[in-house]
This record gives sequence, structure tokens and C-alpha cells, in this order.
Amino acid sequence: MIDTAALAIGFSAALPEWVLPFVAGYDAPTTTSEERMALVHALADRNHVAGNGGPFAAVVADSSTGEIVSVGVNVVLSSGLSSAHAEVTAISLAQAALGSWDLAATRPGLELVVNWRPCAMCFGAVLWSGVQRLVVAGDGPDLERLTGFDEGPVVSDWAEQLHRRGIEVEQDVLRDGAIATYTAYGQSRALVYNARRS
Repeated sequence: MIDTAALAIGFSAALPEWVLPFVAGYDAPTTTSEERMALVHALADRNHVAGNGGPFAAVVADSSTGEIVSVGVNVVLSSGLSSAHAEVTAISLAQAALGSWDLAATRPGLELVVNWRPCAMCFGAVLWSGVQRLVVAGDGPDLERLTGFDEGPVVSDWAEQLHRRGIEVEQDVLRDGAIATYTAYGQSRALVYNARRS
């Protein structure tokens, strides 16, 4: 007989308390991809120093108006959930705000802005979220080299795979900002979490 009293029946992840005041006090514009990426970099810089998770942040935005629909940071450490990456957090909060798992059906034209190309898990999250545009600071081995994170088996044609599924991709937006954040993280000797054992 299975002891159902020991089984969890739910889970949750929340933004750290500093995020909303930080965003409320952020007075720079968010009209362009570069401006939205600057916000993402500012959030990522703060997140890893605050100890919530890795140096990652994301926003879901209306690409035509610049309106920020949701904000996400990596909360793996503060939530205890390995899936609580910045992209998953931002997408999930946008879906909660709009009341739908399919963002395109509820509000067409939304984009996800994130400070590197998605890891293996977040790639799937982007595919099935309903965002129609992905803006990334960069691609390639620099993230793993500078931080020690394992991004998983991301296919080399990831951007083309998204494009084939109707998701436009814009790359190398403020790449140097991401590199600076990852360099600082790597030099800080922060915890690089990874549940695999060698």
C-alpha cells in the first residue's frame, strides 16, 4: 500500500522579495530589444548576488509596445526546484497573469527576452509557451566556460527549430553584458548546482 500521507500534492516558486521593488524603481525605457535586455541584465546581476539562484533573468514583453508582462529570475536555490529557471519563471508568471497556458492564443506577439540561449529544459518551455519571439544575449560555449553550468544537450540548430515552429529569434543583443555577468559569477565561486553525480 502506498502511504499517500507522505506524498506532496503541490509545489510553488515565487519571485524574491527584492524583484518587484527593483522593477518598480527601474526608470529606463523598455521600448526596444536592447532596452529590455538591459533590464534582464540588471536583474541577472542582482539575482546571483542575492543568492536566489544562477545569474539568469528573463522578461515576457509585448514586442510592439515594450510593455513588460512578467519578470522572471532563476530561483532554483531559493525554491529548491531544479526547474525554476528564469525562462520557466517568466513564462509561468505570464501564463498565470493572462490565465492561459497558450500565450499566443490569449495575447499574440509576446516575446521572451533572456540573457542567453535556452538550456535543454527551457528550450522545450519556450516551444510550448506560446511566445512568438525569443531575444537572447548570446549563444555558444561562453556561458558554460565562464560559469561551470551544464546547459544540457541543446541542438546546434536550436534557433532554426524555433523558427520552424513560428518563433522568431533575435540573437546577440547586448552580448557583452551577459559575458560580464557570467564572468563575475564564475569569479565569485558561487554554488554551481547540478544534481548529476560523476
